[in-house]
Amino acid sequence: MDLKFLSRTALFHGNSLEEISEMLACLGAEERRYSKGSVIFHAGQTTRSMGLLLSGRVSVESDDVWGNKSMLDHLGPGHVFGETYAALPQQPMMVSVVASEPAEVLWLDVGRMLHQCFRQCAHHGRLVANLLAISAHKNLALSRRIFHTAPKTIRGRLLSYLSFQAAQQGGLEFHIPLSRQQLADYLNVDRSALSNELGKMRREGLLEADRNHFILHQPPDDTFSVI
Repeated sequence: MDLKFLSRTALFHGNSLEEISEMLACLGAEERRYSKGSVIFHAGQTTRSMGLLLSGRVSVESDDVWGNKSMLDHLGPGHVFGETYAALPQQPMMVSVVASEPAEVLWLDVGRMLHQCFRQCAHHGRLVANLLAISAHKNLALSRRIFHTAPKTIRGRLLSYLSFQAAQQGGLEFHIPLSRQQLADYLNVDRSALSNELGKMRREGLLEADRNHFILHQPPDDTFSVI
């Protein structure tokens, strides 16, 4: 177990390597590996453990009964997933988590995390505070996605998302963390329709796009407010 890596994650921030080692034993930590395409969590199942991604990437997805897929999040090393459902172990999951590339996950028992151990150690309290902060950040990310998918047109959704990325990264030239298909899933639109709209925006001189690299031109005045 790479304790130095764990010390740099948001979950274990502020804890020493010795404290992290103690907590891993207390939380029933278990490492597992997953191949690309493996479903780590199925919608409808319940869980008592949350995952901390040690390597690789995973996608959080929602699928309806007709097979239509909507990507809610795309996570890399150091991020956690499943914590909300692990805190409510009787609540069936509404999403699936899929390994988008070979991944290694550290599983932690959230029940043990939320109920402080008999020693009432300070580092346990920091762990709970860190988990609360992570949950708050995820709520903000979900709120942003709601705003990005609120416009009725594909162009409106693109303007909302790209304007946020520009403001977040401090300039009109930037990279986004999503592939074209992932962007379509995130904005809940058809990929071909998304590509067509990007083509129109290129021809109109609104932007330049090369895979996940964008340069914006002549942005509307009201599109750079950060939510």
